[in-house]
Amino acid sequence: MTRIGIILGSTRPGRNGEAVARWALEVAKQRSDAEFELVDLLDHQLPHLDEAYPPAMGQYTQPHTIRWANTIASFDGFVMVTPEYNHSTSGALKNAIDFLYAEWNNKAVGFVSYGSAGGTRAVEHLRLIAGELQMADVRAQVALSLFTDFENFSVFKPSQFQQDALTATLDQVVAWSTALAPLRTR
Repeated sequence: MTRIGIILGSTRPGRNGEAVARWALEVAKQRSDAEFELVDLLDHQLPHLDEAYPPAMGQYTQPHTIRWANTIASFDGFVMVTPEYNHSTSGALKNAIDFLYAEWNNKAVGFVSYGSAGGTRAVEHLRLIAGELQMADVRAQVALSLFTDFENFSVFKPSQFQQDALTATLDQVVAWSTALAPLRTR
């Protein structure tokens, strides 16, 4: 069965992303067309990139990199939950992405973002990164506003519209992950 990792891309104390990622996982687990698992960057404790060789060479030497590579390699596609910091994604998510290369290739990725402008600028940066990693980024996305989808900027209360957007994103991620499977088995 197709396996989709929902990556929680914030490690900040008091992060809004945890509630968002758990909501995405809860909605996803109601589906029967794929298996979904939360991947919390806090559980991986990746330091700032510390491998001597570029990730495209696949010559990982650090135990944390090897564990991270095995985690990412086990999935067929991803939903990245990202905050928007300074018109981009979080440093923690960018760093986690940069540790690897081949493990991302030929996999689909969708985005759930949040911020004052819905996190859309963070997603635009992630789409450029996904292209370089040979990932297929899906069109549908969830853009959560701190003004309308959070109470007092911290209590997550998404509208039905956002759940519909998440369903569309998951539909596309599962479809593209399945379609790309033959490329991953070469």
